[in-house]
Amino acid sequence: MVFERTKARFFLATLAGLGGCGEPETGPVAISAIGAPPQLLNPNLQPLEPPAALLLEAVAQGLVRFDAAGEIEPALAQSWIVSDDGLRYTFRIRRATWADGSRVTAEQVAARLRAAASRASRNPLKPVLGAIESVVAMTDQVLEITLRGPRPNLLQLLAQPEMAVLLDSRGTGPYRLEPEPGPMLRLAMPDDEDGRPSDQPEIRLRGESAARAVARFAEGEGDFVTGGTLADFTLARAAELPRNRLAFDPAQGLFGLAFSAGEGPAADPAIRRALSMAIDRQALVAALGAPGLEPRVALLPGGLEELPRPAAPDWAASPLPMRRELAARAIAALDGERPIRLRVAMPDAPGYRIVFAHLRRDWRLIGVAAERVAPGAPADLRLIDAVAPARLVTWYLRQFTCDSGRVCDPAADAALAAARAAKSPGDRQRELATADQILTSVSPFIPLATPLRWSLVAPRLNGFRANAFARHSVVELIAPRF
Repeated sequence: MVFERTKARFFLATLAGLGGCGEPETGPVAISAIGAPPQLLNPNLQPLEPPAALLLEAVAQGLVRFDAAGEIEPALAQSWIVSDDGLRYTFRIRRATWADGSRVTAEQVAARLRAAASRASRNPLKPVLGAIESVVAMTDQVLEITLRGPRPNLLQLLAQPEMAVLLDSRGTGPYRLEPEPGPMLRLAMPDDEDGRPSDQPEIRLRGESAARAVARFAEGEGDFVTGGTLADFTLARAAELPRNRLAFDPAQGLFGLAFSAGEGPAADPAIRRALSMAIDRQALVAALGAPGLEPRVALLPGGLEELPRPAAPDWAASPLPMRRELAARAIAALDGERPIRLRVAMPDAPGYRIVFAHLRRDWRLIGVAAERVAPGAPADLRLIDAVAPARLVTWYLRQFTCDSGRVCDPAADAALAAARAAKSPGDRQRELATADQILTSVSPFIPLATPLRWSLVAPRLNGFRANAFARHSVVELIAPRF
């Protein structure tokens, strides 16, 4: 821990030449998103890092979007109606134009939504879009989404940047991308219909490493840093900024290890169970020292609308010494070389190194040796660090279908298929509970904690609010003054 803090301070010190003379209260908002330089990407073809996701939200809105608090508000859709049975969502498209001035039509929006769920799509939300039966333009300004079964949280999916509406790499705003030399992008809000300039400030967006982003903010040259995860949390903490500058989202999702090999020790459910039992999650969370970070032993978080009481492993209430004793016995019962050796695919980042050190120590106590390997290397387990895009049970469970991973159970897949086809909420809940119980017994995943998402926020960004989806639209960063 001391080494990581020292290393982080070294990063900050080497970047002190960035300079700065305090945080401006007016003028463009300087944003650093952690990751590669932002590009306007098609999420049906390529995954979005935080810089690309933020850019897409700014210049290519979807039907709806998240407000600062993570609630749904209109975007391309000026209004919508949900049928009494929850199977039809009817959206009225507002008067919007593409960058060339042509009018946005309902058919263009519908075609984009159909593409996201199509067979060829690589959109990360595709597995949970299967409930959509059809997307049809009823008129030039009205489209209807018909579902196979009620999905109360559909709008949360439609608000994600992966569902932004593009046409030939063009969006509909609210911001427009302006020419700017160099790696930094300039986003400006166009004048209103009467030619009056917008009161929204320009955005200066760049993608860069966490070390550079934190240093830029610390030196007063940045207003907002977004995209922070557990990987780089130690860098933000080492900057020793005022407490109200570092913000944490109450995000839910998956943070843990998925088994990526269906052979060797990982093929035995008893061994997978033993590896999970042996981990001291309380000590891990304490060592990471991140506010709000909570240990997790179950695949699903509690409180989801469709399944408020998820299945828990049968060992969850047992004390740690008993769990480790049982885990050691399971490992000792295996034939073969000792210790068992496992490869764990995990990025080489400060926060993740702390996680791996705890895993290696805990597993050594039960006769298992662990080696960290690069994310793309052959491995027995791989790290998953992802925020759920909606409060959907199926987002969690579909990560571990037989189409998605090497460790699965066809019976769980069948229950998920039955849940998708269920016509009543009660039938759907029963099938989801069955799938959850099966996957809990199969143990395709070792939950560790809730995902960590952090931001650095300058005082002028009075519209910023932490939220459960860790989404922070540039439109919401500065609240209007009345």
